[in-house]
Amino acid sequence: MSQSTLTIKDLHVAIDGKEILKGVNLEIKGGEFHAIMGPNGTGKSTLSSAIMGHPKYEITQGSITLDGEDVLEMEVDERARAGLFLAMQYPSEITGVTNAEFLRSAVNARREEGDEISLMKFIRQMDGNMDLLEMDQDMAQRYLNEGFSGGEKKRNEILQLMTIQPKIAILDEIDSGLDIDALKVVSKGINKMRGEDFGCLMITHYQRLLNYITPDHVHVMMQGKIVKSGGSELAERLEAEGYDWIKQELGIEDETVQ
Repeated sequence: MSQSTLTIKDLHVAIDGKEILKGVNLEIKGGEFHAIMGPNGTGKSTLSSAIMGHPKYEITQGSITLDGEDVLEMEVDERARAGLFLAMQYPSEITGVTNAEFLRSAVNARREEGDEISLMKFIRQMDGNMDLLEMDQDMAQRYLNEGFSGGEKKRNEILQLMTIQPKIAILDEIDSGLDIDALKVVSKGINKMRGEDFGCLMITHYQRLLNYITPDHVHVMMQGKIVKSGGSELAERLEAEGYDWIKQELGIEDETVQ
């Protein structure tokens, strides 16, 4: 798998006629881990949903490309097959489909027709990933996320990530609701993915996630735009000082984006 690039240019997104994103520019390459931070209601989760094609979000201006291909022309399933992955804040429960069935179907959807993964190879990979994530093996035969605790759902999202092996992953507040032990396990799985053929965008409110997953780039989003970027030291300063110093620096009086 070659190094991939997700490029977002001047992205404007509206919901029910109200503009949420107001010109986001961002480039994520294979081998890079990016983090987006910012106060509540600044458009962080809107960005993740827009990238993956949620129908509620209207793209009014700008572009999103993956390896030069127009992502905005793709259906949601086509985006996933092209190599984009979203770990959601609140994963859905799907009755009647087991974890193992879902994962094998998702893996095969990204492979060429006639080149489906063998059952034994898939089981070995899945079992190894579940061991790393300290998941009970019987979770493979449970219905997708049904009856899972919040922490189990988050581990299951990372199991999907590790098994599907996307080009670019978007992790939308993957740390929310996790205790410190679960956070360490989830972080271990994400760090296992590091490599030149994998890029990652982490959306988070808290520095604590970045204590375990060191980002190459940290971005601050306010009022629907990325207003400041830096290295991991930027996240450390935000944890210590909050966002007021950025608002003062940029002359931002109030957050109006919801």
